[in-house]
Amino acid sequence: MAVRELDASEREAALAGLPGWSYDAEARGIKRTFRFADFAEAFGFMSRVAILAEKADHHPEWFNVYNRVEILLTTHDAGGLSERDIALATAIDRFA
Repeated sequence: MAVRELDASEREAALAGLPGWSYDAEARGIKRTFRFADFAEAFGFMSRVAILAEKADHHPEWFNVYNRVEILLTTHDAGGLSERDIALATAIDRFA
């Protein structure tokens, strides 16, 4: 079954359960910035997320500088935000 983009009401309902995440209309996905005590903590977080993402075969777009990790989740095959992004964001939040 093909992955489909969430409509506006589905997106808003999903975001209500994801504090800290916001919708990026230009990227057609959700984003969040995480801050840690230092680079080692940030890198450890990224390593845990990388393992999750690989198992889910759904990979984030991200950026890291020292203690800050910025993550964008979107599903290119769906043309925007999908349930796969919501599921991965929920799992990522367990590590934060």
